[in-house]
Amino acid sequence: MKGVVFLTQKKVEKWPIPISVNEVEHYMKQRVGLGVSFDIGIRKLKILKKDVHIYYVNGLTDTMYIIQLIKELVGINYHEKTTADLYKLIDNRLVNQSVEYTQELDKLVTQVLSGLIGVVVEGENTAFIIDVRNYPGRSPMEPDTEKVVRGARDGFVENIVMNTALTRRRIRDERLRFEMLKVGKRSKTDVALSYLQDVADPDLLNILRKELQAIDIDGIPMADKTLEEFIVRQGWNPYPIVRYTERADVAAAHILEGHVVIFCDTSPSVIITPTTFFHHVQHAEEFRESPAMGTFVRWTRFLGVFTSIFLLPLWLLLVLEPSFLPEKLSFIGPNKQTNIPILIQLFMADFGIEFLRIAAIHTPTPLSTAMGLIAAVLIGQIAIDVGLFVPEVILYVAVAGIGTFTTPSYELSVANKIARMLLMLLTAFFHLPGFMIGATLWLIYLAQMRALNTPYLWPFLPFEPKGFLQIIFRRAIPGSILRPSIVHPRNRYRQPPES
Repeated sequence: MKGVVFLTQKKVEKWPIPISVNEVEHYMKQRVGLGVSFDIGIRKLKILKKDVHIYYVNGLTDTMYIIQLIKELVGINYHEKTTADLYKLIDNRLVNQSVEYTQELDKLVTQVLSGLIGVVVEGENTAFIIDVRNYPGRSPMEPDTEKVVRGARDGFVENIVMNTALTRRRIRDERLRFEMLKVGKRSKTDVALSYLQDVADPDLLNILRKELQAIDIDGIPMADKTLEEFIVRQGWNPYPIVRYTERADVAAAHILEGHVVIFCDTSPSVIITPTTFFHHVQHAEEFRESPAMGTFVRWTRFLGVFTSIFLLPLWLLLVLEPSFLPEKLSFIGPNKQTNIPILIQLFMADFGIEFLRIAAIHTPTPLSTAMGLIAAVLIGQIAIDVGLFVPEVILYVAVAGIGTFTTPSYELSVANKIARMLLMLLTAFFHLPGFMIGATLWLIYLAQMRALNTPYLWPFLPFEPKGFLQIIFRRAIPGSILRPSIVHPRNRYRQPPES
């Protein structure tokens, strides 16, 4: 088999590993870039008068492990006879806990490009694959978007191996599974499905496997977000259908409930499925406090989410229809005239807060605080002084903005902002009927949504009393005997019932 044949065949994976190491080297030069890409390396050894080649990628492997393996292999020349079975000797001298065997050339290349090393032996069509990966990355630290006052400070990083280890550390159950898949024709990104074998819904697992295996794209450099768009096909729907988290304890808690969690290499966040609207408004802080304090925090957060959606449209309605106000509340509304319509002021102020949020993301941390102070104090006050805004607009937009920031899910907060703007437009054009019809359509829209065959507003619609009470009140863990029915767990009991 000549090296040039590799270039004319479309399905490279059909080719076995040649028994000639020179043909393997020729393939690596022609197809993988050996000799052109500086990070693709080869180490050639002569052991018992036979050629042995080691392929690796600089930057993805641990150099010390490779040096130790080379020492062991070279030592064969000094302790063994030339008539010995070299393949078996090498197999016994590979001092590593993870050694695989392959007869497929494509698998050898994929594993080498993933950070493992490949060892091919002259006269053998089976290669060794040794795991000596050492991916560049940061150490686990608390996620900036999911901070807690009291709790674990470790969070997921961009290394899928470390992320699964953080999860395994919290769930030491022999039934915890991490199914590994590769997604992307060129990127071949590692993606893992994590679940409890005796708890997770088999139908959900089959759906996720089918969707992941059906992904036909060259690569997923945007990692988990690309996976989400293939799995749920959200389209122009602004509301998040899956939940992201960077906290290992949150992911472990959902796995124990019966959810399926999707890990993607190069991403510090994981995807939790299935999720509802109320999953996006919960936070780990609630479960780090007593049930009474957790319930209070939860109610406060619910109030913030409600405020972020309805405060501005309701205030606009009362401005347009002051007759709806009782005499004691007649102070609500602008106290002075302005040349700019209130609706335009609301939109300008709302977009101003969005400008600040986007600017804060792209501004170095030491400067972001100063920028916020300048925008809030100088720009806001000057805008009022020159008559661009009335003071009440700044007040209510700021309160609604704070409600937006109280929403734990960033995706949900942005979706609620879009809903708020649409509701303000309907209220401005149609007054009370517009407000009522807009709020009703918003509720119907959420009620008809399904996240991986899961009702989005469960347990509110369809109504389930037990589940609804668990949403309203943060129950103590000893009282949470059953897993939520929405995940269709195979084993409903989190705590075994008394016999």
